[in-house]
Amino acid sequence: MSHREITTESRPVRVLLIGAACAVVTVFLLLPLIAVFVEALRKGWEVFFESLRDEAALSAVKLTLTAAAISVPMNTLFGVGAAWVLTKFRFRGRALLVSLIDLPFAVSPVIAGLVWVLLFGSHGWFGEWLDARDIRIIFALPGIVIATAFVTFPFVARELIPLMESQGTDQEEAAVTLGASGWRIFLRVTLPNIKWGLLYGILLCNARAMGEFGAVSVVSGHIRGETNTLPLHVEVLYNEYQFSAAFACATLLAMLALVTLGIKTAIEHLTGHTSAGKH
Repeated sequence: MSHREITTESRPVRVLLIGAACAVVTVFLLLPLIAVFVEALRKGWEVFFESLRDEAALSAVKLTLTAAAISVPMNTLFGVGAAWVLTKFRFRGRALLVSLIDLPFAVSPVIAGLVWVLLFGSHGWFGEWLDARDIRIIFALPGIVIATAFVTFPFVARELIPLMESQGTDQEEAAVTLGASGWRIFLRVTLPNIKWGLLYGILLCNARAMGEFGAVSVVSGHIRGETNTLPLHVEVLYNEYQFSAAFACATLLAMLALVTLGIKTAIEHLTGHTSAGKH
């Protein structure tokens, strides 16, 4: 089905608006992205690959992937469970729970990091208890995972909640009348209907987890080769005037953004065709 024009603006006005939008996208998105790759390759491919093979860089990449590999599944399980509860049941305090899920969107990541330091730092509420048992959370992997999980907490849930609300409960209710168990209903009815939205939420959650800076910066301690994630490693290199190395590592984050954009576009294309096929 073709889309009809729904505006009455003249052609010059439309051209002006489209041109302005393209100019803003070029200046604020494309040029910085191009600049990252240009600066990364300014001293040649040898320096570029040498920067990526550096031990500290490899450690930063490994830590970033590890933190994402732990925090994203955690938030996926929570997001699916929270969306199920909030859309399939009506209970007192539901609005408060929705607001709490949105809390990481409203709280500065730096403040979030400071909260975890207050709780688990050596002088924090539980610091003495943790030190007595030789458990390290702040300035170690657990703290980085906790901070990453906090800032990415809402992504899966907020993607699924409106989707599941729009779908209603008719299919689940029909399955109940046929004697299906709750787990079977979820696997056979609910999950197929939300699979693209779930994948989209996981994708956004993963991209944010790998690119998070503020909260992780506070809890990491900036220990080079140990607790620096890739964004923190880029900052350290830049502050040390190792610009080529900094931009070389930054290209990894830029490529992650491009891959995320490509997968996002593919998902939207597939979901568009799926929706069109249902009508």
